[in-house]
Amino acid sequence: MKLAGKLVDWIDVRIGVRDLVARELTGYLLPRNINAWYSLGSILLTAFAIQVVTGILLLVYYVPHADKAFASVTTIMNDVPFGWLIRLLHAVGSNMMVLALLLHMLSVLWMGSYKRPRELNWLSGFILFNLVTAACLTGYLLPWSQLSFWATTVATNSVGAIPVIGQHLVEFLRGGTLVGAPTLGRFFALHVAVIPLVIAALVGAHLFLLQRIGISSPPFGLEDTANRWRGDAFRHESHPGGIPFFPNYLLQDLTSISLYLACFMAVVFFDPYLFFPQEAFFPANQYLTPARIKPEWYFLPNYQTLKIFPSELLGLSVQGVAMTLLALLPFLDRGEERHPLKRRVFRICYGGGILLWLGLMVWGHYS
Repeated sequence: MKLAGKLVDWIDVRIGVRDLVARELTGYLLPRNINAWYSLGSILLTAFAIQVVTGILLLVYYVPHADKAFASVTTIMNDVPFGWLIRLLHAVGSNMMVLALLLHMLSVLWMGSYKRPRELNWLSGFILFNLVTAACLTGYLLPWSQLSFWATTVATNSVGAIPVIGQHLVEFLRGGTLVGAPTLGRFFALHVAVIPLVIAALVGAHLFLLQRIGISSPPFGLEDTANRWRGDAFRHESHPGGIPFFPNYLLQDLTSISLYLACFMAVVFFDPYLFFPQEAFFPANQYLTPARIKPEWYFLPNYQTLKIFPSELLGLSVQGVAMTLLALLPFLDRGEERHPLKRRVFRICYGGGILLWLGLMVWGHYS
């Protein structure tokens, strides 16, 4: 203990670690009415860390080659000690991360935390959501199974509906006219290097904005729930008389992370193949088209939307408009009120949007 104390003293003299801890942990005050939904950010950081660690471990044995990829995954699952566990943690973890990200965005919407001056927080989070789904899409091809091969074929085909540049985009994504070895190489590079680095950088920017601007107070239990931000000058939203992050809210964070890990491990150990259709267990065969190929559950609404409209271009346009409106929501919704029960139009749009998304997902699953 004395040695540890001396080491801390030595570091403190050089970088002021005690002052840093006091300012950023015990001195960082949060709203007194803060709730458990704010822990979803910490859950997402944990989920991302799990994906990075398990991904690095998988890279030790995975071979990004069209003739060897499926065999290398089979070796990981059957021959590498605990390889099956690492692979399942990574595969199930991607789905759980998307679910937590969706809940995080829904909670931000419900509590009106996207309103000014937090437009950049919302935009960075929105971009992060799209990057995470892009990471899932690129990682989907890497096992080189029937499911991943044909799902990627269908996904990249849809891009061809874009006028003028559509076919060029398809060939750029695939590295040729058809999904093949060049596609696997490109998706591998994106999945293990480019996208994770961009995600890490944006996570840092998102946390910086959160700390710089300040935590938004939940609109519940307050007499005045209007957004009172005014003027053009920067103002940090402090919370005098609030609770310190450490140890008060850190305990809530750890509790929420523990619950998330419990649910995560329950899927891994009791229903590990929940996210693995039958086609995921056969090697890719470009000459044998499966009867039914469906994307992951979070892409099913997009998939079904393309099937509803008479042309893929119209389906893509509708999705593009919807995503653009969602990204620009803080600039479109300029109302001061934040409490959802006092915003009738918002509640109708919020509930209707969720029901529409769930309906399209179920429809896509059974169609």
